[in-house]
Amino acid sequence: MSARKKLVAGNWKLHHDRAASVELAKAIAAGLPSSQVEVVIAPVFTSLDVVRGAIAGTPIGLSAQNLHWDDSGAFTGEVSAPLLKDVGCTHVIIGHSERRQLFGETDDRVSKRLGAALKHGLVPIVCVGETLEEREAGRTLDVVLGQIDAALAGITKDALAGIVIAYEPVWAIGTGKVAKSSDAQEVQAAIRARMSERIDAGAAQKTRILYGGSVKPDNAAELMAQPDVDGALVGGASLKADSFLAIVKGALPAS
Repeated sequence: MSARKKLVAGNWKLHHDRAASVELAKAIAAGLPSSQVEVVIAPVFTSLDVVRGAIAGTPIGLSAQNLHWDDSGAFTGEVSAPLLKDVGCTHVIIGHSERRQLFGETDDRVSKRLGAALKHGLVPIVCVGETLEEREAGRTLDVVLGQIDAALAGITKDALAGIVIAYEPVWAIGTGKVAKSSDAQEVQAAIRARMSERIDAGAAQKTRILYGGSVKPDNAAELMAQPDVDGALVGGASLKADSFLAIVKGALPAS
């Protein structure tokens, strides 16, 4: 049995105004089934401050969906780690497939964003994953492990302990398709093995690796029962409290 505490993170993407964000955050906080699972929510930037108030005094973590690698400067439209800390963020999502696919995110930039998050004490949720074309070409591990190598270049074993990895096959995000639990386990075990080889075996065993990609209440428990699946990065199903809480419940240890 893994000693790693399960983590379920809700990525709200570009959804919900401030009022709806507060309503959802309060509903999640009120319905948390157990402190045995760590829960994090990632609203839009404009709702971070009010969501912080809504979850004050609860164990829920507050995440941003992205950050710039510099603390300040002439970077119109960006937000930095110090600003995220100032508004109450504890976590930040880095390298999400939509950033990679739609906005030109590169492995080098992912690495720079990761460095900024760690410098300022934010817990980074670093996303990796392959496209359908890459999967069908049999390149899944080459692509995913290459992204891991690039993101974690220069990372020490002490820093690794503060990082969360999210494996999110691009072909499964928002499509209703989901990797079989055995497929998710295979890739996530390979990610852990690569971190063990490149950085440190002990730290790699402590690192939580999430699965993301059409996670829903009916598949969450099976996915998170896999030995190297330490939780979930949830998209669409995190936009309603009942479905998100059902996924959190699916992360609870079997009784």
